[in-house]
Amino acid sequence: MRVAIAGAGAVGRSVAQELITNGHQVLLIDKDPVSIKPDRVPEAEWLLADACELSSLEEARLDQCDVVIAATGDDKANLVTALLAKTEFGVPRTVGRVNHPNNEWLFTEAWGVDVSVSTPRIMSALVEEAVTVGDLVRLFTFRQGNANLVELTLPPESPYVGKPAGLIPFPENCALVTILRDGQVYTPDADQPIESGDELLFVAGAEVEDALEKMLAPGSHGG
Repeated sequence: MRVAIAGAGAVGRSVAQELITNGHQVLLIDKDPVSIKPDRVPEAEWLLADACELSSLEEARLDQCDVVIAATGDDKANLVTALLAKTEFGVPRTVGRVNHPNNEWLFTEAWGVDVSVSTPRIMSALVEEAVTVGDLVRLFTFRQGNANLVELTLPPESPYVGKPAGLIPFPENCALVTILRDGQVYTPDADQPIESGDELLFVAGAEVEDALEKMLAPGSHGG
């Protein structure tokens, strides 16, 4: 997979290194000469250019990229990069970094963003996930599917403690995808009981989140 990353700062370089480790080809683009540091990620391609300029993206051969990641520290630049990548070059997948939470509403398909990544939102979700039991925590939004990755730590008073996963009447448009227990990852099995303290990860439509939460933890939510 060929990936172009706009923004060669600490975030862009870290993402590039991770992708290269996983066997992907990466191009880092930045308009600031100070940020062009090929010695930091020598396996990547580097381009000194403005990712908001159409000519720069043509030079970067964005039409040959599978993914474009707009990872600069400027939300406006990230939106423009994503929009150009999607509309002018037909890039299949775009990811936009949200620097300021107030701008998160802009990072949608209308601006060419398939997936938005908001660091403040992710950090708050991780904090909530670490300290809450019985509350549904939204970890990630899948824009194209109108669904979310959500987590709930099963409280001891849940009526479904000890029940096999296959016998639990989860709401429609909701799927249990993973059980985290004692530091291990388990693929849900119809005959496998869920236990108190299990971290349950679901892909669920936003409209069923409240019902899922009240079903699994009614004592915490007026059930």
